[in-house]
Amino acid sequence: MTFEQESEPYDVLVVGGSGVDTTVRVDALPVPPADSHGVPPIREDAGHTGTGVALGCAALGLTTGFVDFLGDDHPGSLIRERLAGSGVDFHPLISPHGTRRAVNLVSPDGRRMSFYDARDPLDLRMPPEHYLPLLRRTRHVHLSITHFARFLYDDIEALGLPVSTDLHDWDGLTEHHRDFALRSDLVFLSTVGAGERISSVMREILRDGRAEAVIATAGAGGAYLLTPEDRTPRLVPAAVPPAPVVDSNGAGDAFTCGFLYGRRRGRDLEECARLGAVAGAYACTAEGTHTALVGRAALRAVLTPSPPSPVPAAADAQVSTAGA
Repeated sequence: MTFEQESEPYDVLVVGGSGVDTTVRVDALPVPPADSHGVPPIREDAGHTGTGVALGCAALGLTTGFVDFLGDDHPGSLIRERLAGSGVDFHPLISPHGTRRAVNLVSPDGRRMSFYDARDPLDLRMPPEHYLPLLRRTRHVHLSITHFARFLYDDIEALGLPVSTDLHDWDGLTEHHRDFALRSDLVFLSTVGAGERISSVMREILRDGRAEAVIATAGAGGAYLLTPEDRTPRLVPAAVPPAPVVDSNGAGDAFTCGFLYGRRRGRDLEECARLGAVAGAYACTAEGTHTALVGRAALRAVLTPSPPSPVPAAADAQVSTAGA
């Protein structure tokens, strides 16, 4: 048997975006100038966008694969440990450049400021013999915006697979993000980077690329959904968190997971966005990154029931007679 025949198909294959987050809780953002600040205990978690999407999708019952580069180092071991037993089928390659890192400053209201150490060189490439067997057994690909991931698009398109990506705080101008924006079927981003220009950036993605939908998350302000049929972005209200908000790290990744769960279940785009809002709100209720993962029960509670099957005429008559 071939590898593909022996293996269960993936609902979602996540490419790139693993790393370790060091979280420092501070009294305010921006941090006031000082030589030093006393802070609560500093956390170190397996984090970053790819890890979050993979963990979140698996927690929702989606069969999930994950492929990326890791360093042969302590941060890399934290990621392996976090993914072990999570249901994520992880296929890492060792990078001599080490595991990606980030330091996140988090204020009491849950807002954050992240300092990202990407460390991957621009010539880093994933060998096709490593990722092609995984692509051939997947139904949907989610590409993190790590540089090497852009070189998988040709193979993804050749296989006819739908692909999503998260541009994070793209301002609509930085060239690094453009391939991902224009070659993906579902495009997620935050309103932070483009600010008041977010509507025009969303329209440009639809006009110039292949996306069927662009989704811009706005934190407590909800999210915006734009499709080719819309004249202006549709507001999707934020969901009410089930507990106090303490840390927004990973909320955008959780939103993506909720949206992809809805899509895999055949829901329409607006309902998918509502599921994403619920998942994102849930992620904000625990300290650290990817420590609160929403389950299927919480999302099913907000799903619109499927319409009932038509009742045969004879059955209708029988019910009416009995009721009379």
